[in-house]
Amino acid sequence: MRHLVYFVATSIDGFIADPAGDFSRFPAQPETLASLFARYPETCPAHLRAALGVTGAPRRFDTVLLGRRTHEPAVAAGLSDGAYPHLRQIVATHQLLPASPHVEIMAGDIAARVAKLKDGPGRDIWLCGGGQLAGQLVDLIDEIQLKINPILLGSGIPLFSNGTEPRDLQAIAAEALPGGITLATYRTGNGQRH
Repeated sequence: MRHLVYFVATSIDGFIADPAGDFSRFPAQPETLASLFARYPETCPAHLRAALGVTGAPRRFDTVLLGRRTHEPAVAAGLSDGAYPHLRQIVATHQLLPASPHVEIMAGDIAARVAKLKDGPGRDIWLCGGGQLAGQLVDLIDEIQLKINPILLGSGIPLFSNGTEPRDLQAIAAEALPGGITLATYRTGNGQRH
């Protein structure tokens, strides 16, 4: 079974973006990006790979799952094939998107469709965001990796929306990365293999 991994940047106060969806306050220092992309080169957007010297093949993920608002910056930047055409890109939305052979639309019962996706062949699935989609899929998420940025946003889009129920997680690791970022890894207990 494939794992669904919520790998996302957050502020110390638990927001993945400001109220307008802007995440530019998160530091993007070259040494931080190099550390993150050495770990998971597939998470580097395609249009930045050459400029950042990212050449590695996927190490963990072959699929990225995004909410429409998380996918929107790529569309606004004219990236009709999305930010991650080197991965299977699935956007959960009930709205139309620009046509692309590199972007699939997932609508309807999102949780049931993601459960079926997890049962299929392949590597793990990267849940890129956003908070609403993570809230809908919280019972299917196997691992949470938070890139905790040393900032307070005060308000914004929370890590999980939609009234997530309280639950215990298993802390697996906390690693200091360059630029003051902490990568914290948690298991949810939803998965069967670790």
